[in-house]
Amino acid sequence: MEGQEKKSLKQRIHEIIYEADTPAGKFFDILLLIIILFSVFLVMLESIESIRSQYAAILDQFEWGITILFTIEYIARLLVVKKPWKYATSFFGVIDLLSLIPKYISFFFVASSSLVALRALRLLRVFRILKLSRYIGESNFLIASLWASRVKIGVFLFAIVILCIIFGTIMYLIEGESNGFTSIPKGIYWSVVTLTTVGYGDIAPVTPLGRFIAAIIMIMGYGIIAVPTGIVSSEMTNQQRNPDTNTQACPNCMTDTHLDNAIYCHKCGNKLNE
Repeated sequence: MEGQEKKSLKQRIHEIIYEADTPAGKFFDILLLIIILFSVFLVMLESIESIRSQYAAILDQFEWGITILFTIEYIARLLVVKKPWKYATSFFGVIDLLSLIPKYISFFFVASSSLVALRALRLLRVFRILKLSRYIGESNFLIASLWASRVKIGVFLFAIVILCIIFGTIMYLIEGESNGFTSIPKGIYWSVVTLTTVGYGDIAPVTPLGRFIAAIIMIMGYGIIAVPTGIVSSEMTNQQRNPDTNTQACPNCMTDTHLDNAIYCHKCGNKLNE
C-alpha cells in the first residue's frame, strides 16, 4: 500500500512538472515562466556596470535563490522519470544543467564570471513551457506547416545562394579591387547584404553599371522576402486547422507528441498518466 502511495505521488508530480492538462500543471508552468523571465532580466541587469557595482549583493542573493529553485526542479525532473539519464542528456536537460552550473562554479572560482552568459540559456526553456493547451495547438499547427514547406524553402534558399554567387562574381569583375570589391567572396558578401535589404554600406558600387545591377538586386530583395511567407502560408491553408493539444508526457521515454485521448505512448507503448 505504501509503495502504491509513493507511485501515485510520483505520478502526480510527473503530471505537474511535465504536463499541462491539470490546473496544477498549468500553474506550475506559468510560475516557472515568470521565474525564468525574471532570472534572464537579472542577467541583463548584471551586465550593466553601474548597476552591477551598486547592487551586486542584492543581485547575487536573487540569483542564488533562483538557482536553488531551478536545482530543486531539475532534481525533481530526474526523480519522476523512469530513465533519468535520458532526460539529463536530452536537449532541455542539457540546457537546464548548463544554466545551473555557472552559479555553482562562482562559489568556488571568482574568475568564473565569464560564464554568466550561460544563465541566459534559461530563456530557451520558454519553448518547453509554451506547451499550455492554449498555445500547443497553434504551435503544432505552425510546426507542421513549416515542416511541410521544408523542401520548397530549401530549393528557394539554394537558388538564392546561386544568385548571390553569380551577382557577387559579376560585381567583382565590374567594380574591381579599386572600388572595394577585392575578391569574389567579398562580392558575394555584398550581394547577400544587398539582396536581403540590410545595406551595411561598408562596400558600395561606384561605376554606373555596378549601380544599375545593385538597383536590380535591391528590387529583387523585396520580392524574395515575400516568397518564404507565401510558401508557408500556402501550406498552412492545407494543414489540419485543429491539431491535437495533448500535453501528456510519457514517464518512460518522455515523448510528448501524443494524440488527444491517448492512453498508451505511441513510441514505447508505456501507459500514460491518467
